[in-house]
Amino acid sequence: MTLGCKLNFAETATLRDELAKRGCLPAEEDEAADICIVNTCSVTDVADQKCRQAIHRLARRHPGAPVVVMGCYAQLQPELLRSMPEVRLVVGIKEKAHFLPLIENLMAGEDVNILHGDDEATFVPSCSHGERTRYFLKVQDGCNYFCTYCTIPFARGRSRNGSVESLVSQAREAAAQGGKEIVLTGVNIGDFGRTTGESFFELIQALDKVEGIERYRISSIEPNLLTDDIIDFCADSRAFMPHFHIPLQCGCDDVLRLMRRRYTTALFRKKVERIHARMPDAFIGVDVIVGMRGETDAFFEDSYRFIDSLDIAQLHVFSYSERPGTKALEIPLAVPPQTRHERSNRLIALSEEKRKAFYGKHIGTRRDVLWEHSHGKNVLHGFTDNYIRVEMEENGKAGVLSLRDNTLERIRLGAFNADASALEAQVKI
Repeated sequence: MTLGCKLNFAETATLRDELAKRGCLPAEEDEAADICIVNTCSVTDVADQKCRQAIHRLARRHPGAPVVVMGCYAQLQPELLRSMPEVRLVVGIKEKAHFLPLIENLMAGEDVNILHGDDEATFVPSCSHGERTRYFLKVQDGCNYFCTYCTIPFARGRSRNGSVESLVSQAREAAAQGGKEIVLTGVNIGDFGRTTGESFFELIQALDKVEGIERYRISSIEPNLLTDDIIDFCADSRAFMPHFHIPLQCGCDDVLRLMRRRYTTALFRKKVERIHARMPDAFIGVDVIVGMRGETDAFFEDSYRFIDSLDIAQLHVFSYSERPGTKALEIPLAVPPQTRHERSNRLIALSEEKRKAFYGKHIGTRRDVLWEHSHGKNVLHGFTDNYIRVEMEENGKAGVLSLRDNTLERIRLGAFNADASALEAQVKI
C-alpha cells in the first residue's frame, strides 16, 4: 500500500518489480497475504493518521501477516510504529537500499523489529510503472531547503541524486519495455546534481535524446530553480510536454518570508508568464498551503487575489499542519482549524473554476492523447500533451478499448463528461 507522493509510488512500484523477480505475487482481493508493506507519508498530521489506519486495516484483513513500514513516517516516528503490535519491521531511509534482504530475513523468521539509522542516506534508484501506463523515474531525493513548515528534510535526508548516465540508462530500459511516457520524480528535482556535479538542465537535455520515449513530464519544480533555459528547452524539445507543476505555497510575500521560501510572488509571476509566452497552451499546476501560522486574514486575501490573477490551470491545496520539530511552531499566530478549512474550500473552488476554464477553451481542438489502462469495462482514460484528462467510452467493446492502452492517438476534444472531470474524446472506433 502506497500513501503520499509520486516519488513514493515510484519507489513502491520498483520494490514490487523486484519482489516479483523473487517469485512474490500481489495478493488478490480475496486472498490472505503472507506479508503487508506500507510505504508511508508524513507531510501532515492527516497523512500520519492515514498511515496508522492503513496499518490497522491491513492487519485486520490479513491476520498473522507481518506488517512492514517504510517511508517518511517510518523515518520520523519509528518508536511509535514499533509500539504497534501489528508492525514487525520499520525501515528508515538509510536502510531502504537493503530492503529486500531485510524482507527475506523477516520471512525466514528473524526477529528484526526496527531499523533506523541516523547516517546520511544514499541515493536509491527507482524507475517503474507498477500497474500504470506511465513510468516514474526517480532522479533526485532529499532536500536542503528546510522551509519552516516542512519535515521532508528530516524524513528524506539531504539532497542527492543519480548520475545523468545512470538515469538515461533507466529511461532506455523503460523504452525497451514499451514505455512511452516518463514522469520525472523527486523531492526537489530542480536541485539535481548535488552529488554528481551535474545539473537538471543537463539531465533533461540527455533524456530528450532517448529513442522510444515520446513524452516526459516534470512532476514538480521549485520556481527559483525553474530557469528560463529549462522553460525554453521544454518549449523546443522533442519530448518534454507543455506541463509544469510549480509549488507556490502562498501568494503573499509576508507569508513566504515566514515560510523561508526562496522566491517572491513577482518571480513566480515571471515564471508563469515566461511559460505561456513560449507555450501558450501549457498546463500549469500550483501547490498552495493555507492557514500557515502567521497567515492573517489580510495576508490570505492578498494570497487569494494573487492566485486568482495567475494564468494557471489547477491548484493542489493543502491545509497547514503543525509538524513537531519545525521552526513554524515558533511563529505566534495560529490559524484556527475552522478558518483553515474555510480558506481551503475557497481555494479548491477557485481551482475548479480555473481547471474548467482551461479545459473549456480547448474544446473542439485536436491534441495527442496517451491512452492508459482501462479502469472500467468500457471506459478508457488518458491525458493530452498539456495534461487535459480525456475519456472514451464504448459500450460492450472493452476488448477494442484495451487495444488502445499505451498508444498515442490524435483526437478531437469534445464536451465535458458527466462529472466534468474530463473531456470526451471524439474519435472513430
